[in-house]
Amino acid sequence: MSGLELMQAMVEGKLPMAPIATVIPMKGVTAEHGRILFEAQADERHLNPLGGVHGGFAATVMDSVTACAVHTVLEAGVGYATVDLNVKMVKAVPRGIPLLAEGKVIFVSRSLGIAEGTLKDADGALYAHATATCLIMRPK
Repeated sequence: MSGLELMQAMVEGKLPMAPIATVIPMKGVTAEHGRILFEAQADERHLNPLGGVHGGFAATVMDSVTACAVHTVLEAGVGYATVDLNVKMVKAVPRGIPLLAEGKVIFVSRSLGIAEGTLKDADGALYAHATATCLIMRPK
């Protein structure tokens, strides 16, 4: 399967989400060439010692959507790995509220894929923004 076909099968429930989606609750909403949309929701498992949602929640969601966006543009048998992730936490992530995480490819070459991601609520309020670079690993 191509990366897009795999991501679409995941969104349609024909394939399971990656195991990380049970730790950081995420589910696929939309997958298209160069773009992916997940829903994510923090719960009590994601709280830091002060009672707020740990920044790792948003960082993990941003890593997932940026990398999966890159995956949507790859051919079958081509792998990828995040080599750089830059996340800006814009506002505290709420607990118990569904958020939309969107990843979009902004550049792709034979060996690199660059994507950006956003984490927003239903009203469009921004909670986090990210850019990521993925190494594209093609078979020899």
